[in-house]
Amino acid sequence: MKLPIYLDHHATTPVDPRVLEAMLPTFTTVFGNAASKTHSFGWQAAEAVDRARAEVATLIGAQPKEIVFTSGATESNNLAIQGAAEHFRERGDHVISVATEHSSVLDVLKVLEANGLRITLLPVDAAGLVDPAAVRAAITDRTILITVMAANNEIGTLAPMAELGRIARERGVLFHTDATQAIGKVPVNVEEWGVGLLSLSAHKLYGPKGAGALYVRSQNPRARIQPQMHGGGHERGLRSGTVNVPGAVGLGRACAIAREEMEAEARRVQGLRDRLERGLMERLEGVTRNGPPGRRLPGNANLAFAGVEGEALMMGIKEIAVSSGSACTSANPEPSHVLKAIGVRPELSRSSIRFGLGRWTTGEEIDFTIERVATVVTKLRQLSPVRAPAGRGA
Repeated sequence: MKLPIYLDHHATTPVDPRVLEAMLPTFTTVFGNAASKTHSFGWQAAEAVDRARAEVATLIGAQPKEIVFTSGATESNNLAIQGAAEHFRERGDHVISVATEHSSVLDVLKVLEANGLRITLLPVDAAGLVDPAAVRAAITDRTILITVMAANNEIGTLAPMAELGRIARERGVLFHTDATQAIGKVPVNVEEWGVGLLSLSAHKLYGPKGAGALYVRSQNPRARIQPQMHGGGHERGLRSGTVNVPGAVGLGRACAIAREEMEAEARRVQGLRDRLERGLMERLEGVTRNGPPGRRLPGNANLAFAGVEGEALMMGIKEIAVSSGSACTSANPEPSHVLKAIGVRPELSRSSIRFGLGRWTTGEEIDFTIERVATVVTKLRQLSPVRAPAGRGA
């Protein structure tokens, strides 16, 4: 076993060597601009992009023409939400979302609200689940978009996507999901979910950073959005700019690997996740799980260690890479908005650590983590004037 140990796979993942191998020719021999239609260099690049588009589409049950390559899920979320708001501004001015969304959704909604749109942020229960009945009740004749993340990036909660999709379709409302954390970890199917728009990033499933995609439904019904970048009309006119051929190829290969290996990988990673939680809860009192015991991402464990500051714990286990929440909000000293939304007390929110297991996590690493975390938590509690409550976690 080598140190340090990486258990922050929700923040990013290492590039799979097979993905890197697929990408390397695009830096040297297949280096053309995919928009160059007059010579073989452009044709080869375009063929590589087309293959990647098909690989992404196959993973999510879509058609290749429905995949729009972007720089990542943040851009995809912006394109989807702002693009829909602009296209339907004559028809309506109301968007429905959930309090536990990623900042790349919530911040876009704040901008729309400042520009006059009405935003409804629905609450979640203690497991992080939004009530489908609440979504249905929130829809008005002015609702133009529902956006709900498929898997929460902090506590791993899996949303009832198919049920939400049925509600949206029944009411004729466009349905978008930020599926960044779900892709490659759990089955995703745009037809079964009934989504019109779906965002994803390559670096969350062992692909390169700076590459992502937006699924845009082409029929039954067609999803319509306004482009947010102009100049060249690339990607069906929805995302101008020279296509990142290496990134697209890397994303495609990562999706192909996920399609082949996801089921077995999820079982293995979930077993290690359960081993981690069980080991820490047996070794320590005052450990509680944030979020649901089931219906979550297989590699997610968000645990609160009562009587311990999360920052102090992370400093004490520097040889283990973990986080206290989303990487995109790690500079924010405020307690996690996700943990607040599910009713976690502020003091426990500040005592919470997110463990994210991944493709190459080993049992030996998990056993080391259990031992190291238990040792540091015990030491910190001994030094703290506030004692941890009795009782073991669940």
